Amino acid sequence: MSIELEREPVAAGTFYELRKSSLEEQIRGSYLHNLGPGEIPRQEFGKERLSIGFISPHAGYIYSGPIAAHTYYNLSKEKKPDTIIIIGPNHTGLGPSVSIAPWKFWRTPLGRIQVDEELRDYIIANSKAIIPEFSAHLYEHSVEVQIPFLQHIYGSAVKILPLVMKEQSPRVAEAVARDLLEGFRKLGRDAVLIASTDMSHYEPYDEAIRKDLAAYKKIEEGDPVKFFEFIVKEDISMCGPGGVMVIMYMQRELSGGRAKLLKYATSGDITGDKEAVVGYLSARFPLKSDS
Repeated sequence: MSIELEREPVAAGTFYELRKSSLEEQIRGSYLHNLGPGEIPRQEFGKERLSIGFISPHAGYIYSGPIAAHTYYNLSKEKKPDTIIIIGPNHTGLGPSVSIAPWKFWRTPLGRIQVDEELRDYIIANSKAIIPEFSAHLYEHSVEVQIPFLQHIYGSAVKILPLVMKEQSPRVAEAVARDLLEGFRKLGRDAVLIASTDMSHYEPYDEAIRKDLAAYKKIEEGDPVKFFEFIVKEDISMCGPGGVMVIMYMQRELSGGRAKLLKYATSGDITGDKEAVVGYLSARFPLKSDS
């Protein structure tokens, strides 16, 4: 199949199960895990859009799946969006500062999901910050691992727009937020953002918790610049602050409410090995201050 048409999975068989039936069971197990929400989404969607976006981790499902499940359980209770923007960090270093994936479809073992081509093409034509580029997405897992959770809820009934950020600064995040908002408004999209990030990497258990919850407090305070300055100063090794700041800038523009922590845990809570852990966090950014 032409590279211009469909992006094949690269994380299947490593970050999540390769076979459809096994992957479906792995996702159900994430919801029912003792660190998960405890219930599988019922696909009885709400009638309102309650959130601007969410934070979701992107490690292997055996480690972060139960934490990510909190994001998708909460998303499933809202009105089904037209488009879900997934913003991940660029782990490979390939491609430009911010890359938008030009494919028409992304495939996982659960089938394929369509890209919002109209929104993609509008952003490509009008954004100086977001560049169409295949290479940044070819081997990147941070976007891909979110998609099976979306497919488990919606099947092929929603569209996605995948972005990865190599330059994760407040300046770039603000430009991306501005361009995305312009696209939503121009095309009338009901869209939700997913910021894909893990938190502290390979810290002692207690230190990871201390750093990560302190970073979350800065997210909750709602100032992207102060949040970014804090994680740099405190050497907090979260890998996807860019996507989080994009949502924070949108939150400011839309006068949204304070971020709500859905779940925090570490790899040590899963494996019992607390010597060097990775932190995982799910959070929601309410559309209204009283949500």
